[in-house]
Amino acid sequence: MRRRTPWLLGAALVIAAGAVTAVTPSDEDVIGPIEMRGSFGDSVESRTLIAAATDATFADEVVVPGADSDWNADGNWLVVTVIASAARTEVDAAINLATLAVGDRVFQASERPGASLRSQSLRAGIDTVGMLAFELPPDVTSGQAELRLTSSYLTPELDDRIAIQLELHDFPRTSSVELDDPELSAP
Repeated sequence: MRRRTPWLLGAALVIAAGAVTAVTPSDEDVIGPIEMRGSFGDSVESRTLIAAATDATFADEVVVPGADSDWNADGNWLVVTVIASAARTEVDAAINLATLAVGDRVFQASERPGASLRSQSLRAGIDTVGMLAFELPPDVTSGQAELRLTSSYLTPELDDRIAIQLELHDFPRTSSVELDDPELSAP
């Protein structure tokens, strides 16, 4: 019996250590964002934002007409129309970080076109309709993706994030899309 006691005690400690390891949250669980999930077309509300992705189109070119000169860029673009507003307060109410996750790859909304909903100040109770343009590699044309929107600028750590599921093969392709400036609309 005396020879078994250390072995039984050791086995119990190993099992206890495994149980503690299993229930200990990862760093991502501790400081990662709280995701508010939704589907394409549905309105999703987080702590700072209310947003819905209402339209999306693949384009071979995006164009931003301007008073001084037009801006355009060729490539594989996904242009998503988003309706957004501030959830409760207008302080820090803007989509400062918009990303598109396709599998393990994450793409940020392009900063190149001047007409973008990104960093546009949002109002409480008043919808802002705008577009986000994602310049994607040529091979990204189908499959599942996730549009992620947050008011945090660099990373949504310890904050919330809106995550909208997209089926890329559902979206049409056109030769050119004109990006409009964000505008206010009645809810």
